Amino acid sequence: MRPSKSRSRNKSNRNRTVGNIVNRVFDSSGPEGKVRGTPQQIIDKYNQLARDAQLAGDRVATENFQQHAEHYQRMLNEAQREQEARREEHERQNRDRQQERDRERGQGGQGGRIDPAEAPQPDVLPTGPETETASSLVETPEGRAPEAPASEESAPSKKPATRKPRTRKPRPESGNDGGPDSGAVETTG
Repeated sequence: MRPSKSRSRNKSNRNRTVGNIVNRVFDSSGPEGKVRGTPQQIIDKYNQLARDAQLAGDRVATENFQQHAEHYQRMLNEAQREQEARREEHERQNRDRQQERDRERGQGGQGGRIDPAEAPQPDVLPTGPETETASSLVETPEGRAPEAPASEESAPSKKPATRKPRTRKPRPESGNDGGPDSGAVETTG
């Protein structure tokens, strides 16, 4: 079966981004076979192989392993630089957003929220019988003095609505009352 052309096109046109190389697992085909792991693990493995080759007196293999380790070291360094640049850009954007929020708060709510603790607070007015007439506050039933009963002519009296107790129908005595459960049969002739 022949591979699809669209698949091969997509594969070659892929954006090659570094992405998160630091944690990605690679398969490296080196001179001693495959080495698998994260870039740091591969670097450590090739450095170990280079030391072993050096102790064995094989300068060519030592250089080869060192070059493989250097390749992965460069990839790792580039990925770490990009991560650091992204982190710094993210922090800068956060600082800018925070400064913008602080400016909006300083302008008194033009486009932002006001912190209730920083908002101007109203003065507290004294309460009591001597200030009751001059107060512009709404009078509540708790704050009123008890009143004398008003005459019937001046104001209609409101009596609380009283309910009549429910009365139950008396139960029929056990006998033939003609109900559906009584067992009486009605005949028509």
